[in-house]
Amino acid sequence: MEQVKQREWHDQWTLFDDREEFLFLDWIHPATLEDFRGMDVLECGCGGGQHTRLVASQASSITAVDLNTIDIARERTRQFPNVTFVEADIATMELGRQFDIVFSIGVIHHTDDPDKTAANLTKHVKSGGRLIIWVYSKEGNALVRWGVEPIRRLLLRGASPKFLLWLSRFITAAMYLPIYTVYLLPLRFLPFYEYFRNFRMLDFNRNVLNVFDKLSAPQVEFIDEARIHRWFEQDNAFSAVHISRYCGVSWRGSGIKR
Repeated sequence: MEQVKQREWHDQWTLFDDREEFLFLDWIHPATLEDFRGMDVLECGCGGGQHTRLVASQASSITAVDLNTIDIARERTRQFPNVTFVEADIATMELGRQFDIVFSIGVIHHTDDPDKTAANLTKHVKSGGRLIIWVYSKEGNALVRWGVEPIRRLLLRGASPKFLLWLSRFITAAMYLPIYTVYLLPLRFLPFYEYFRNFRMLDFNRNVLNVFDKLSAPQVEFIDEARIHRWFEQDNAFSAVHISRYCGVSWRGSGIKR
């Protein structure tokens, strides 16, 4: 069954644009932007086109797939003639071809069936091609899983984008004091200690986007270490597999398809 459209994603990328290149480079590590040069690329879940822009500047071609936000991404990437947009569910899409690089950043954990989605992405990677993914980890996210998520499901589902934006700004502003005081101390046992290093590298609006995403996402399934390993190692489908934690709250994975 195809995933239904979710207006929350269109609302989010109407309100925000993300131009922080260093985050994308961190998430695709050990790959680099140079690895996309001259490649035929598939992006699974393009959102507002923030990563599409970066890759289009290097790739020979990029096919960007999203179920909810194609109109926004197309408008923000008009300067790149090598981008093709497809409105589809990345778990069930049938593009009839394979690609040199398939990447999905921060999307698989928001799908109805992450395992099915990962398998479909693998199917679209050509032999010798590369799959790159970044997902929220189950490990390190207890406060979000047992604190934020119940509140979102019980109290914020259906809330207006305007209210969620106000709430996100309020929460973000309140976070600055502890993050710039207590979290500057060498107290690595504190929750989100690594994650908040990035907070200090981002401007206020980009931090608001992070909070807004947590409050507005219609669904999320946190991925544990064993699960992401299965995506790459099941049936010995990939070589040169690299799986690593990022900032204590997410997984980045990549591999070369056999």
